[in-house]
Amino acid sequence: MRILLTTTSFQDTPGKHHDILAHSGMEIVRARGPINEADMLTLVREGGGFDGLLNGDDAITAKVIDAALPRLKVIAKYGIGLDSIDVAYATSKRLPVLFTPGVNETTVAEHTIGLMVAVSKFFWIHMRAVKAGRWDRKTGCELYNKTLGIVGLGRIGKEVIKRGKALGLNIIVFSNHYDAPFGQEYAVRRVATTDELFGAADIISLHTNLTDQTRGLINRRSLALMKQGAILINTARGGLVVEEDVVEACKSGKLWGYGADVVSHEPIRPDHPFTTVDNIIITPHIGSRTLESVQRQGMRAANNLVNFLKGNPDFIQANPF
Repeated sequence: MRILLTTTSFQDTPGKHHDILAHSGMEIVRARGPINEADMLTLVREGGGFDGLLNGDDAITAKVIDAALPRLKVIAKYGIGLDSIDVAYATSKRLPVLFTPGVNETTVAEHTIGLMVAVSKFFWIHMRAVKAGRWDRKTGCELYNKTLGIVGLGRIGKEVIKRGKALGLNIIVFSNHYDAPFGQEYAVRRVATTDELFGAADIISLHTNLTDQTRGLINRRSLALMKQGAILINTARGGLVVEEDVVEACKSGKLWGYGADVVSHEPIRPDHPFTTVDNIIITPHIGSRTLESVQRQGMRAANNLVNFLKGNPDFIQANPF
């Protein structure tokens, strides 16, 4: 069998996850993602195609799926976000899409808190100045006793709340799937709408899926509802924010700053406006990439793929038929 491996995190990080593919007896073809639709079409059409894809945030569109069939038997996502895959179309073609829930919430939560600290203390401005031999200093703000608003109470959102409580933050949450026992344990206040959360929070952290309903959730209107000097954090998906509106809010001072691990189109363009605004801190979708989490994700994704192709039922399936 022939496998296309595109996730760079999997490939670049040493660990036992490599052994699973190496001992599978399958031919592994490697490419460097994230890969756009046109390049994915070229890859899946060349050399007779693939039995499985082990992918990251590559564009697995309906066209790519059609081009990969009938040989393609399974898509194994390295990670939990499925917005780059047309899961509905794959399901209509009875093509399983496997993923890896429960493997990266610790490291993404830590990264989220790191961005909060970095934005509140103006790390980028200070680091750049000192590296240039200057001693420029800009007064930051404390996180203690501020109100943290969490959009989405999934695994990552819960881990951020645990760490936020340790920092002395007051927590409010908007979530369609609210865990009442968890909320009670961590003294979380649930709000009825995102608008209510935007108006009440000093820090807003996004931990929701990218869907037609959430795309552009942060826009000119929602930013206007926020407190003057609010901090916005996004370690979920770049498409949750209208990037031009966030730039304007950061430049005007409406936002104290924006910390994100994602942009709408990755990798970031050299001329992206985020690169010129000092109170915007962007990391290159690295929040889930630690030595520990890469091995957890990699082993789960590789096991999903190999087990499925070998007929072993021990795999996670996102679109059960």
